[in-house]
Amino acid sequence: MADKLKITLVKSTIGAIPKHRKTVEALGLRKLNKTVEMPDNAATRGMIQQIRHLVKVEEI
Repeated sequence: MADKLKITLVKSTIGAIPKHRKTVEALGLRKLNKTVEMPDNAATRGMIQQIRHLVKVEEI
């Protein structure tokens, strides 16, 4: 496993279910094409799995 994950919001949350919108916001993603670095742990991986259709993930 990598040390950190680079997560980019590539699809809008307009039309997404409210739980997915809150997950995107909890990851710190506010606007389209913005990127955040998060630690690579089970909690982060679970959040990404839930919104995998909205984000792009790279291991760094």
